[in-house]
Amino acid sequence: MPQKKHRETLPPGSVVFKGDQKVEKISINYLKYDAEHLVAQTLDNQTDITFLQSAPEIVDWYDIRGLHDTRLIEALGKTFEIHPLILEDIVDTDQRPKFEEYENGLFLVIRALHFQKSPQKMAVEQVAIYFQKGLVVTFQETGSDLFESVRNRLQLRKGKIRSRGADYLVYALADVLVDQYYFMLEDIEEVISQLEEELLDNPDETIRERIHLVKRTLIAARKSVSPLREAINRFGKTENEVIEENTKLFIRDLYDHTIQVMDMAENYRDMLSGLQDLHLSEISYKMNQVMQVLTVITTVFVPLSFLVGLYGMNFDNMPELHYRYGYFILWGIMILVAGGLLLWFRRKRWL
Repeated sequence: MPQKKHRETLPPGSVVFKGDQKVEKISINYLKYDAEHLVAQTLDNQTDITFLQSAPEIVDWYDIRGLHDTRLIEALGKTFEIHPLILEDIVDTDQRPKFEEYENGLFLVIRALHFQKSPQKMAVEQVAIYFQKGLVVTFQETGSDLFESVRNRLQLRKGKIRSRGADYLVYALADVLVDQYYFMLEDIEEVISQLEEELLDNPDETIRERIHLVKRTLIAARKSVSPLREAINRFGKTENEVIEENTKLFIRDLYDHTIQVMDMAENYRDMLSGLQDLHLSEISYKMNQVMQVLTVITTVFVPLSFLVGLYGMNFDNMPELHYRYGYFILWGIMILVAGGLLLWFRRKRWL
């Protein structure tokens, strides 16, 4: 018998990367800003990096893209006194969205969702955010800039973000990811509308599978948004001094957005269930049409077959067989019978 493989049990807080390496080189995008000044710098894990934290009135934002370099993650944790359990969750890319409070900082996990129309599947990326007074550290799996719009707002001094603290920056980052959920749902709605049109025009054999794929995508989206709703709720209700009261109003609005996303996902799921029922109805309707045509053909040919069979019997004493116009009279009778039946079917609206 083959021996069972035993997985190594690691102590809590062990920083071990669990996931797929999606970048070759980790990039670090650093922003330091206040209401008047902003400094931007781009680094990578191939150079010597010194992590520093500025004065509390200045916000430091480290955006880490790539999670496979555990030594870099541990160095960050040592510099900013990040709890080992947070570091463990950062490098484990299979975390549920959540919000946790620790003695030295707060931790938020969100999933970035992107729907690919072709092929119809969901791309999921885990985003972890650690923050404390004057410090925000974000961790992304890929090299794509999910927070480009926030970065532009900071550089162009748009809105209130430059005059607020780290808590408002975290809200803005979470808000960008939740806004992406709306774009994702809009793409899914377009696919559903296309499926509905194809279903009514000329459904093919693949449409049932495509409906099922979109439905599975919505279920996956719901599994990401449902725990996030609770996480944002806890984020807005925390009594931690890092979160200012004027920021909680915006967080509550973000919580309302997560509820709207959940409702939209449920509505689209119901629409897909309706499309599945419509698909079955269309199949049944087409089958009934075929059966109706076959039934009419059978009904018309039954009396004709009777007449042909009757005069096809081998009896000598059948006067009609010797009549000069018997053949044509038989054809006339068969045509009248067939025409009469078709006319009767039409009056009954069976045709």
